[in-house]
Amino acid sequence: MKTHTPKLIALLLLTTLLFSCAKEEDGVYFNENSEVVNAKVVYSPMESEIVSLVNAHRTSMGLSALSTLNIVSGVADGHTNYMIEAGAISHDNFAERAQILMEEAGAKTVGENVGFGYSTAEGVVNAWIASDGHRKIMENPDYTHFGISTGSNMENRNYFTNIFIKK
Repeated sequence: MKTHTPKLIALLLLTTLLFSCAKEEDGVYFNENSEVVNAKVVYSPMESEIVSLVNAHRTSMGLSALSTLNIVSGVADGHTNYMIEAGAISHDNFAERAQILMEEAGAKTVGENVGFGYSTAEGVVNAWIASDGHRKIMENPDYTHFGISTGSNMENRNYFTNIFIKK
């Protein structure tokens, strides 16, 4: 009589591996009531430099510096990861990100700048300043807070999401 035990064990192991993986992090954190939680954010050196450069530009224009807000950076991180996975720069699902920030961070208005391929914080910030649409968002005097996220794809090309809000 032929035994099927090794095949059954292999099938069981394969099934366990395929269906027990945890959901990937998307940068937006929810508690059990599906409410966004303001998770602690640790900024990379490049992200910290972008924060400084954006605020230096704003103050040089006579505008107030913006405060970082963890929930905004968490939402930005989710979008950076989305762009990396999609392999394309985009503002896809911006309305959903804005809605989350309006509901969970008390945002009145939301703006977003994205970037791709720059190897330095100065490079991406200078590109945003050189672009009328991106600069308009950076220089909006109504914004009070912002968040930043950077990430790299498999080819070490950088993606950036910078979200601005008015509270």
